[in-house]
Amino acid sequence: MSALGGMRILDMTQYEAGTSCTQALAWLGAEVVKVEPPETGDPGRSLMPDMWEDSEYFVNWNSNKRSVAINLRQPQGRELLLRMVPKYDVFVENYGPGVVEKLDLGYEQLKAVHPTLIYAQVKGFGTSGPYAKYKCFDMCAQAAGGALSITGEPDGPPLRPGPTLGDSGSGVQLALAITAAYVQKLRTGEGQLVELSMQEAVTYFMRTGIAIGSKWGQKVAPRRGNGIDPAINLYPCKPFGPNDYVYLMALTVRMWEALCRVIERKELIDDERFVTPADRRKNRDALMEEISAWTRQRTKQEAMRELNEVGVPASAVFDTRDIFTDPHLQERGFIQTVEHETLGPIPLLGWPARLSASDVPIQAAPLLGRHTSEVLAEDLDLSPDEIQCLETDGTVALHRAETT
Repeated sequence: MSALGGMRILDMTQYEAGTSCTQALAWLGAEVVKVEPPETGDPGRSLMPDMWEDSEYFVNWNSNKRSVAINLRQPQGRELLLRMVPKYDVFVENYGPGVVEKLDLGYEQLKAVHPTLIYAQVKGFGTSGPYAKYKCFDMCAQAAGGALSITGEPDGPPLRPGPTLGDSGSGVQLALAITAAYVQKLRTGEGQLVELSMQEAVTYFMRTGIAIGSKWGQKVAPRRGNGIDPAINLYPCKPFGPNDYVYLMALTVRMWEALCRVIERKELIDDERFVTPADRRKNRDALMEEISAWTRQRTKQEAMRELNEVGVPASAVFDTRDIFTDPHLQERGFIQTVEHETLGPIPLLGWPARLSASDVPIQAAPLLGRHTSEVLAEDLDLSPDEIQCLETDGTVALHRAETT
């Protein structure tokens, strides 16, 4: 049993903002059919220089989907898509401004053939306003949403955050909106248009940063680096590699006192230089040296464990290799090995939301056109000969695995 079992999604997404949305819904049990151009497929397939069809980028964002390759620039290809639309609850796209309009596949066109369709789209700046025609990728959305402005050292330039919050953060928010629209449709029988701006989506992740020093938008919130309070900061650990650090957060009086005890400097509790958070910030360098003298004698995992054992929230700085080898994540089954048709067994990160009554195993991302004949037969009752004719005239593409 899966939470979204029965929901069918026609996925015309590319890169990440759209693909992360439909993957999230697929991981919750929705059936997702991805429509791709026959020759190139989703451009995310070739984003990495060392691979084409099976790039790690594409595989990470397209598990649990089926791929259908249709040439939508051909009239017959567009007609195929329009015939497929009534078979689905949701249509999702994140093409650049004006692309679906050029294909004549906008909301009104699809609504005409499927009046109760949920039509969802994510654009860099939405579909209205002065920036509506601007193209956008993750970094642009993060810049426009304010994320770069609060990231980096106070005396340095704005810094791009590492996670792709502009893309995947938008995708997950769109997935939530689609789920809400689907629940509403189950109650009312009516579909609707769902639109999301990546710029606006980034501001969702900005609210704490805005609240610290912005005064309701009247001031510019500052960059704070790794923190201005030495009791809430990043510290080096042995063997002093690029990611050998621990981040600790002694937020309360109890945590501050526990920190002093665990680093075997109990006398710092009553030291007049460090009594209050303001005192600690004022004497930041001296306190950071006291704490780092302790962390430098430990690995980041050791420091993380010892701090948490006394009630001080802390985490090692996990690098990308640490995530895949972490015993905690492995024990929880978050790292899963999946068999891919061309890559063989590959490790994939799981879906963080766990539903006790919904179980959806992770499946590898599809090869381009891997399910073209399968889906066209299911949705449109096309015969093998009809599908072969469509391939011959270039309307669709079948993957080699479908022809053997």
